Amino acid sequence: MEQLGFSYHSPDGVSYWDESAYYSFTSVQIEILEKVSNKLFRMCLKAVDHVIRKNLFERFHISATWIPLIKASWQRETPSIYGRFDLSWDGNPNIAPKLLEFNADTPTSLLEASVIQWFWLKEVFPEADQFNSMHEKLIVWFKQIRIYLKKGKLHFSSLNENAEDFMNMTYLQDCAIQAGIQTQFISVENIGWNGSGFTDLLEEPITAIFKLYPWEWIMHEEFGPLIPKTDTLWIEPPWKMILSNKAILPVLWELFPDHPNLLECYSGKDGGMKNYVKKPLLSREGANIRIVENGIVEAETGGEYGEEGFIYQKLHKLPEFNGNYPVIGSWIIGGKSAGIGIRESHSLITDNLSRFIPHRIT
Repeated sequence: MEQLGFSYHSPDGVSYWDESAYYSFTSVQIEILEKVSNKLFRMCLKAVDHVIRKNLFERFHISATWIPLIKASWQRETPSIYGRFDLSWDGNPNIAPKLLEFNADTPTSLLEASVIQWFWLKEVFPEADQFNSMHEKLIVWFKQIRIYLKKGKLHFSSLNENAEDFMNMTYLQDCAIQAGIQTQFISVENIGWNGSGFTDLLEEPITAIFKLYPWEWIMHEEFGPLIPKTDTLWIEPPWKMILSNKAILPVLWELFPDHPNLLECYSGKDGGMKNYVKKPLLSREGANIRIVENGIVEAETGGEYGEEGFIYQKLHKLPEFNGNYPVIGSWIIGGKSAGIGIRESHSLITDNLSRFIPHRIT
């Protein structure tokens, strides 16, 4: 694992990469996941357009300062590289996979889904296949976005102290290099300003930047208010502020009521549901989640999120396999379904102690 750059396989001595088991899928199951993921992404784009046209930004707790930037990036069709749907599904082809949420801005577990589990497959089941074209699609998509870079350099940025973010970002940077793009890394805290634009440590202009750093955090950075004053290209683009916010889930339910791949969902209220999951608009690693069943709190996690508000999503329990509860992370790259990675927990809430489990196609 370490030879492949997967340095965070055992954080704090706890195994994150777990090959003591694997999940097996049929080609029919994979086809279902691929079709559902493509359909969900098209629905999400329609939802973004709806939010922008109807000016529903208040529901997302997005301040007026950022609305023009979001609208401009949407109108210009500023490119998006990737995203990860979290799906609940037990593999039964007669029951539709359900969307739990969309990690649209800073999804991680990309390295292990794209590279690590592929090397595992080739060593353990060399003749088998896997739902995994992520690496190839990333390189192809980076080639396609070169036109947006105006022959300039693409900077990559994350926080140095976060090993997982740094390695995921480094992997994406390597894909860009393979696509023929000139790149440069700069940590978020070192992004500079020369009075008219952003600069790196060499005082070179930052004309385009891929950031593995959430937009809601950027808003509060010292350089945040300067972003609307420049024409720097940001990837993931500002319009992803809408999709990365869980307020998109009630919007999807309103636009596509009773859709088989969606769960009933409301903003700021439980809608009369007795069985639901209360989630903050912005949160990570399963923080500040509450599961209510028959009006009784069955599980709850702590954390520092929730200031912006909550959504209430109908409870749809994860499938259980020998005391393990998997979430299927279905990756979208360049707007298309590209593969899956599975995280597994011992509880119904997938938190920072979840494990990554590889898969194969039988």
